[in-house]
Amino acid sequence: MKSLGRHIIAEFYDCDKEILDSIDGIEFHMKQAAYETGATIVNSSFHRFLPYGVSGVVIISESHLTIHTWPEYGYAAVDLFTCGDHVDPWKAFSYLKKVFKSQRAHVVEHVRGRYDEVGIPENAPHKTVIEEEKIAVSL
Repeated sequence: MKSLGRHIIAEFYDCDKEILDSIDGIEFHMKQAAYETGATIVNSSFHRFLPYGVSGVVIISESHLTIHTWPEYGYAAVDLFTCGDHVDPWKAFSYLKKVFKSQRAHVVEHVRGRYDEVGIPENAPHKTVIEEEKIAVSL
């Protein structure tokens, strides 16, 4: 079944509390997770809460990766949403589980934009190709 995207929703338990409370560490690891998938980073934004916790997003050309941490509980909620055939969100999941030192995790994958449900022909390319001669540019 072809689809426009894959959305992994992960919960990481019993993680290293110091890692989950470091805005610099979380941003680094979320960006590295994006690279692990084969994605292209467009932008990112992270915020540190007081007294603890970090939330952030890495915008990728292929969609986004987000995180919310509760260091006091050793818990992180992560969304890994990727589009296209050349990225693998499971690589980001594996990377984050390891670097957060998560002792256990719960993960679900949702297929987003199934071709058959959207009405896209099964043999259609992932992205619509616009022919150059049909593009009008005025300067």
